[in-house]
Amino acid sequence: MTQKLRQTTTEALHSVLPITIIVFMLSVVLSPMPVGTLMLFLFGSVMLIVGMGLFTLGADMSLMSMGEDIGAAMTKTRRIVIVISVSFFMGVIITVAEPDLLVLAKLVPGIPDKVLIFTVAAGVGLFLVLAVLRIIFRIKLSKMLIVCYAVLMVLSIFAPTNFVAVAFDSGGVTTGPVTVPFIMAMGLGLASVRGDKESAEDSFGLVALCSIGPILAVLILGICYRPTDALYAAPVIPEIVSSRDVTLEFMKNIPHYFVEVLNAVWPIVAVLALFQLLSRRYSMRRFIRILIGFIYTLAGLVLFMTGVNVGFIPVGQLLGADLGSSELKWLLIPLGALIGYFIVAAEPAVHVLKKQVEEVSGGAIPGKAVQTYLSVGVAVSLSIAMVRVLTGVSIYYFLIPGYIAAVLLTFFVPKIFTGIAFDSGGVVSGPMTSTFLLPFAIGACANPADIMTDAFGLVAMVAMTPLIAIQIMGVVYKKRMSLAAAALKEESGEEEIIEYMEEDDEDGENDE
Repeated sequence: MTQKLRQTTTEALHSVLPITIIVFMLSVVLSPMPVGTLMLFLFGSVMLIVGMGLFTLGADMSLMSMGEDIGAAMTKTRRIVIVISVSFFMGVIITVAEPDLLVLAKLVPGIPDKVLIFTVAAGVGLFLVLAVLRIIFRIKLSKMLIVCYAVLMVLSIFAPTNFVAVAFDSGGVTTGPVTVPFIMAMGLGLASVRGDKESAEDSFGLVALCSIGPILAVLILGICYRPTDALYAAPVIPEIVSSRDVTLEFMKNIPHYFVEVLNAVWPIVAVLALFQLLSRRYSMRRFIRILIGFIYTLAGLVLFMTGVNVGFIPVGQLLGADLGSSELKWLLIPLGALIGYFIVAAEPAVHVLKKQVEEVSGGAIPGKAVQTYLSVGVAVSLSIAMVRVLTGVSIYYFLIPGYIAAVLLTFFVPKIFTGIAFDSGGVVSGPMTSTFLLPFAIGACANPADIMTDAFGLVAMVAMTPLIAIQIMGVVYKKRMSLAAAALKEESGEEEIIEYMEEDDEDGENDE
């Protein structure tokens, strides 16, 4: 256990260190900031590293194990009503448990937090039902995606203009560190029971569909609420004078995030207890191990959420505001690309995705390659997001062509890459995006009136480009496999010719 924790913490260090160095260098060269604010950021980085290490270990022991077992158990039951009920219920409770959604709800004006949260939760629950039924009845993922995105684009026409970006953002933040491990493991459990040739490919796609549900639900909510008077209220950056103030600021916020994360996690633990009571699936030793995993998950998320909310939001907003109001504001575009490339590695759910990809593909698809393509995709999306902040270009000019390209690519890549790609869109848009990048974009907006249309939508861009990037990886992978197969066939043919010639020579010698 200690060795595993050391390994996950080391991975977290390698993930968080690049973005920490970038921000530190910016504070020295381009955007000098108060020493107290910088100390908040550095202390928050340490909490991020420790929190991510604990979370990764805990999610592997608890959320992923539980999700896979529930998925396998649902597939074995013949009562479709039970499958639908359990899927919807699990979708709702894990979404309410998602810290990223809480952050977005606080940032979005015009709609009460609880209304937005439960609307999004209902959307996830409904689409988790559709995702589960897709696996059971073996419906092609690409067909469902085409229909769903077509409906979204039509609905967005009727939604308020200043609310469309928020709706698409909600689809990204919903699939965060709590939701992704459970849903991905649930898909793996559902597909593993089938055991057919396509079961591995079908284990992906749940996160993709569950990302669509919130967008649909929030678009409908926007149409009903018509929040035209929505104005953004910027958070207050705390004044830090000494190192003692830094410590007190974090200590003051830890109880708040402990309660927030505890309220989010305990319903999942209650479901675990109910599942064990009804199925008797776990031995006492394994059940205790899963509970310990939840303790690690809880502790990790508390440290992680405290670190990003206290240490990263102030710095993100301050950096964005300084650069956005300077003569060098065009640097936001390459800077966004640089931060985007490295921030992917700091998302906890990315590590969960990499692990499942390697497990399902038997190592044929390396996790490092997946992360590289994701990093490139997010770098592109953040550079575009900064262009939108500086120019006010409508998000439609990027989302519509982007999703059309993503859907068209599904016809040219291996099926497994389609599932990975559309899952990855939700995976990369996690807490780092909502608590650092979004405040960064908000700070960069020179006109507060344009925040709803220009800054919001950043999460949606981050969630879209990986769909294209991973499928391009699939095209490259397919090409390499074809070349390898052709080379093997050619080599095999040469061996047959050599063997034939050797046999012919032997026959000639015998004749003599």
